[in-house]
Amino acid sequence: MDTLQRKALIATKFAERFGADPVIWTRAPGRVDLMGSHTDYNMGYVMTMTIDRDTWIAARPRPDGRVVVYSLNLDGGGEFDLGAIERDTISPWTDYVRGVALFLEEAGHRLTGFDGLIHSTVPFASGLSSSAAIEMAAGVAFQAVGGFQIDPVQMALIGQRAENRFVGVNSGILDQYSSAMGRAGSALLLDCRHLTSRVAPIPAGIRVMICDTRAERKLTGSEYGERRAQCEEGVRLLQHWHPEITALRDVSLAQFAAHAADLPDVVARRCRFIIEENQRVLDLAEALPTGEPGRLFELLSASYVGARDLYEIGAPAMSAMMAAMLSAPGVIGARQAGAGFGGCMVALVREADVAGFAAHVEHDYARRTGIQAGAYAVTASPGAGLV
Repeated sequence: MDTLQRKALIATKFAERFGADPVIWTRAPGRVDLMGSHTDYNMGYVMTMTIDRDTWIAARPRPDGRVVVYSLNLDGGGEFDLGAIERDTISPWTDYVRGVALFLEEAGHRLTGFDGLIHSTVPFASGLSSSAAIEMAAGVAFQAVGGFQIDPVQMALIGQRAENRFVGVNSGILDQYSSAMGRAGSALLLDCRHLTSRVAPIPAGIRVMICDTRAERKLTGSEYGERRAQCEEGVRLLQHWHPEITALRDVSLAQFAAHAADLPDVVARRCRFIIEENQRVLDLAEALPTGEPGRLFELLSASYVGARDLYEIGAPAMSAMMAAMLSAPGVIGARQAGAGFGGCMVALVREADVAGFAAHVEHDYARRTGIQAGAYAVTASPGAGLV
């Protein structure tokens, strides 16, 4: 549906539920990483791009200090008092809104309650940052109804705190920063230590394609936390020889090679992937604007192989999707997206071949897995704000 149809649908459903019309509309986009899996919590670099799949919140202020939120995509909903914010065991997806409220208050902002209805076109549990899109759309809504403004980077940090300390996923800043700071028409080279970014143009004639395995990811499981702990263990051990390092971002390939044999095997493999992946992000920043197909294929393929063999975040569905993407017409390069363990993957495709690429991927993946995938082109969209 187009924007007007979407707005009309949400307004109708809002009036049915709350008996009034919404007066504030906010949005925040999902994102896809073109390079940089798990480098964010290692204080490294990520090539990230917002997508034209986003989350909207239609809202109306309340005078009683309560927030009531429902979704057109997810079951349930919740109501909570801004003076006593607790987790929701019945509809846990509302914790993304609750956590943002809690840490906005902790930062000293006086919040106003609202009735809110959420609608999202970001696929859930797919690696496209649907949770960060809810957090950033909620952050904009709290600012709009409360009559205050904060810097988008600070809003991203509040969203990350909500994810880490309220929802319970020990993620880095990538998702929230991307959703808050995205630029229309361009990817961003994000420096996760300094929370700065620069525009990385995508050349004419190349489209970014999302290929959804429809294999659900659940990152509150142990795998994500284990990978992060293994990286931190690598830093602790490498500090014996290089006390100046504080994150894997600080370790050069030469330094790692000199001491890799001194690390436990699994820790060494995790560290090797992050250090090599971090360099690939910087290499992609140089290669992407030129659009040279051979170099792009080399970088994206190396990222996928490292993620599969060294970081071990693959899944059978991802292997099947990779084979489908690489055999499709017009493919320039392909890799994993998000944290792995299923979810979506990403490909760079010649613009003239978008339709043929999508048709081939969907057919070939279904032949291999029996699952109907989704394959679609996305464009970079602006960061979170009012609709």
